[in-house]
Amino acid sequence: MKMRALVYGLLTLAVTLPVSAQQFGAESLAPYIPTPQILVERMLEAGNVKADDVVYDLGSGDGRIVITAAQKFGARSVGVELNPELCRTAERRIKTLGLEDRVKIVEGNALRVDLSAATVVTMYLLTSSNERLKPNLEKYLKPGTRVVSNDYPIRGWRESRLVLVKMGSAEHRIYVYEIGHTQ
Repeated sequence: MKMRALVYGLLTLAVTLPVSAQQFGAESLAPYIPTPQILVERMLEAGNVKADDVVYDLGSGDGRIVITAAQKFGARSVGVELNPELCRTAERRIKTLGLEDRVKIVEGNALRVDLSAATVVTMYLLTSSNERLKPNLEKYLKPGTRVVSNDYPIRGWRESRLVLVKMGSAEHRIYVYEIGHTQ
């Protein structure tokens, strides 16, 4: 009986998830789950984002992190998103807000993007995805660059800061790493 309830629950979840989450495949690093705005702001605060920063958001979805980085923190920002529909949604919002000079969306795979311009990298991916990204982060990021990961750590790296955010009954962990101080 418990097994039947579990299977029913999983099937119900699969039917109700957004199409992008159902299409989570080999190229994708995580299903699309929008980050609540309070977490977006806390991630950017934890990463000590300033106006002279260049923020890259890996798996940027609808662009909420890169838009907030520009609007609230004055930073330039780049979102990297695999899903073309989410890229168009983000681009429309960026245009509507008049942020085209501060925010750019790159349609592509975060595993293949040059991150050398970044001073802050944000992500809300899975631990296994972070592991896949680690070589790219180590290859491109300069010492002092902050990497901010919501809920999922980067194994083998030592965080310079851990921020706990309570939202209702859920507690989120924001891991902040600084390149050059991760070992």
